This record gives sequence, C-alpha cells and structure tokens, in this order.
Amino acid sequence: MKILILGAGKMGSWLTEELCFDHDVAVFDINPRNLKHFINIKRFMKIEEAKDFNPDMVINCVNLQKTEEAFDEIMPYISDNCIISDIASVKNGLADYYKKSGKRFASTHPMFGPTFGNVRDLSKENAIIISESDPEGKQFFHDLFNRVKLNIYEYTFQEHDQITAYSLSTPFASSLVFAACMKKIDAPGTTFRKHMEIAKGLLSEDDYLVSEILFNPYTLKQIESINQQLSYLTHIIKDRDYDEMVKFLRKLRENIKS
Repeated sequence: MKILILGAGKMGSWLTEELCFDHDVAVFDINPRNLKHFINIKRFMKIEEAKDFNPDMVINCVNLQKTEEAFDEIMPYISDNCIISDIASVKNGLADYYKKSGKRFASTHPMFGPTFGNVRDLSKENAIIISESDPEGKQFFHDLFNRVKLNIYEYTFQEHDQITAYSLSTPFASSLVFAACMKKIDAPGTTFRKHMEIAKGLLSEDDYLVSEILFNPYTLKQIESINQQLSYLTHIIKDRDYDEMVKFLRKLRENIKS
C-alpha cells in the first residue's frame, strides 16, 4: 500500500518506522529538519508532491490544532478513493468533517502516547479504532496494532470521547492539581518523585492537546467526581475520623482491584 504520513513528530515518526518496510511510505512535514533521519521512505518538501505519489491512504499525524487544516491542504492532491485517517486523541468535530468530506476514513487513537509509552514494548498498551471507520481502513490498523502487540478496542466516536474523558481527563486533572501545589523545595519521597515525573511528562505535551482533552464534553463530570471525593477526604481529615478513613481506603482498594 502507498501511504502518505502528514507530520514527522513523535507519533508520525513511530508510524513511519513501523510501516516503511512493508509499504511504500512517504512523509511530509513543514519543517524539513524533521525528515533528515528517515531512511527507506520518500521525503516530501512540498505538499504538491503527493499528487504524483498518489497514496492509497493518508495518515494525519500533525498537531491536534492543525488536523482539519492539514486534511484540507492535502485533499486537492489525493484521489477520490484514498482513505484519510487520523490518530487524534480528541475526536471533537472529526466525525462531521469525515461525513462532509465524502471520503473513506479510518480514525484511531494509539493511547500509549510518545511521552509515557515504551514504543519498544507495547504489549501492555492500548489503541482504539473508531467503529464507523471504513472496513479496509479498520483492517489496516487492526493488522498494524496486532503486529506491534497493542491491545485493541473498537468504539464509536461518542464512546471514544466518553472513554478518553475517564482515562485521560481524570489523571490529567489530578496531575495538574498536583503541579499547582508544588513549592520550590526538595522532597525526597519516592511517591512524590513518581508523581513529579508524571506531572513533568504531562506538562511537556502541547498546550492545545492538554486543553482539548480537558475540554472534552464528558470531562466536567469527571472533574466534579474528583471534587466530591476530595471534599469527602477533607471532611475525614478535619474530623480525624479513623474509622471513616479505614472505610474510605477499603473502598479505594476495591476500586483499583484488577
């Protein structure tokens, strides 16, 4: 298959490396420096070069804020039968965009991310494939994700946003609150250090990405749940209620039991 990847960032580079030995892969990035380390692929300096390449699939890996804009730019240079796809962690508006485009599409979300995931061992990581995707596109990503041993889930666009609100917004909000309470002092505790590493990783992400994940329409419910539990914990601490604390901790252990 002839595949054009838009954007040579962390995820775009990972996909390029995974696909280039089994497919005819080309990459376009507005910054030519991002293309200098690739081998066995075609490197496009201008988007117009896609026309002669005539890809069977375009995988959009650009910054979340530019996803639809990148699709708009490539549309004049691809065939009507070309499958367009994204790996965006936030699907807001993409369902409508695909419907209006009239093209076959495949939407996925590799949930390991480049910040925390170990791309050399993905057996414990997950990926979502949007169930409304074109059958051929879905099969392509099923084959790819199975080969790298990702655990695959299929959800609708709506289900995806609900799942990401739970699995991303909740830890994101908790990490941001943790970072907001930081002081410029040394804290040698192991637990503190681990939380600090997570917070630093999160805050190294693109501001727009973090914002859009938190602006997910299903996030507010998760934030309200955090506030309720924090208020309850505050009440227990104020009263120094040992019995209630024990009940609370037992409930938490039950919640996280695998």
